[in-house]
Amino acid sequence: PPPPPPPPPPGARRRRGGGGGEASARVLALAEVAGAPVYLVHLTCREALEAVRSARVRGVRAFAETCPQYLYLSDDKLALPDFEGAKFVCSPPLRDNSHAPALWQGLCLGDLQVVATDHCPFNFKGQKEAGRGDFRKIPNGLPGIETRLTLVHQGVVEGRLSINRFVDVVATAPAKMFGLHPRKGVLAPGADADVVIWDPQKRVDLSAARLHMRVDYSLYEGQVFTGGPAKVFVGGRLTVDGDRFLGKAGGGRFLRRRAFVDP
Repeated sequence: PPPPPPPPPPGARRRRGGGGGEASARVLALAEVAGAPVYLVHLTCREALEAVRSARVRGVRAFAETCPQYLYLSDDKLALPDFEGAKFVCSPPLRDNSHAPALWQGLCLGDLQVVATDHCPFNFKGQKEAGRGDFRKIPNGLPGIETRLTLVHQGVVEGRLSINRFVDVVATAPAKMFGLHPRKGVLAPGADADVVIWDPQKRVDLSAARLHMRVDYSLYEGQVFTGGPAKVFVGGRLTVDGDRFLGKAGGGRFLRRRAFVDP
């Protein structure tokens, strides 16, 4: 059999931002023709953001999200030695560092409504490293569910977002988009009393050894950010107190979603 393809060269870019913009524009055009709302996931580049912004100006019910990895990381991570770059392989891929400022601005101005995660907790050992010698076998995806709030709050610390906008993109707008509002995403009588008591001064080390996700590495190893949860209440019950988890397995319940509400 022919030998496997070599590993990608340093800084390899399998898909460029222009392609993401063109694909987004096509989806938005189809939504406009159909008169249907559309939600674009995992926006990574300014070209796609501009397509969303243009569609919204035309009256299309267009909504979009980005993820923290596209706000903080760039494709130079793929060139790390000793196959460390495999930890940063995801779909859609990381872009060069010229795109992140546009995404932050999109969040600030409301062109992007949600910050999600695309959480895929592939381990480096036994999973990501399966692509040694053939990069096509690297599972695409990054861990991120535990680090999302702290990373977005860092945007508040750095003056990129207001505190109200922070709450909107991580809680209120997602609840509306996914048909869970007003049970979720709001502090009001009749809501589910899911509450995060946030410490805006808390110093949070996002190294793997300090996290609770079931994955053997962190995208932000050795980095310390500002802002983290002090307490978490689920349905009015204290579930997280500091670093202690007090919840019990089986405590969740089925929630029937409604049609989404424009955030």
